[in-house]
Amino acid sequence: SFHASVILGGQVKNDIPRIFLIYPEGNFIEVTDENPFFQVGEIKYGKPILLRAFDPKMDFSDGLKLMLLSFDSTIKANISVGLPIDFQIYEADSFHTGPNGRFHKDDPYLLEISNGWGRALNVTFDTMPNLSLILVKDKIKENLNSAKYLGYFSEKYQNFFINL
Repeated sequence: SFHASVILGGQVKNDIPRIFLIYPEGNFIEVTDENPFFQVGEIKYGKPILLRAFDPKMDFSDGLKLMLLSFDSTIKANISVGLPIDFQIYEADSFHTGPNGRFHKDDPYLLEISNGWGRALNVTFDTMPNLSLILVKDKIKENLNSAKYLGYFSEKYQNFFINL
């Protein structure tokens, strides 16, 4: 049996452009102000970037950059996802296909975006405050009697295990 989710976009004359996510069962959802973008496949790695950074007022170039950051994070986190990334641009009311292309692993712009994102994350991480180990130990002790306990510290703070 064949199962695929598809993103389909287009425009009928005298109407606005529309984009749909069509599920294997045949049902669909449409892009709206409340749901301004779609992803198919592995969404858990790149979607948080979109949720945190997407702004409906951002210009097209920033939207493309954000999309590539989302893809890059997914590619880095999941071995089953990889390049190339194909794109097709449609300008509203033009009624013809616009620019299209493919990003390969050695694409200079994609490499710049990926490496810059990695550097920016490291810089931001280094500027964030550290959590005191004593505070963490106290928080864990508070939760030991609860079913939602986050982890365990050894007495010498050598081991920390997360229960997910």
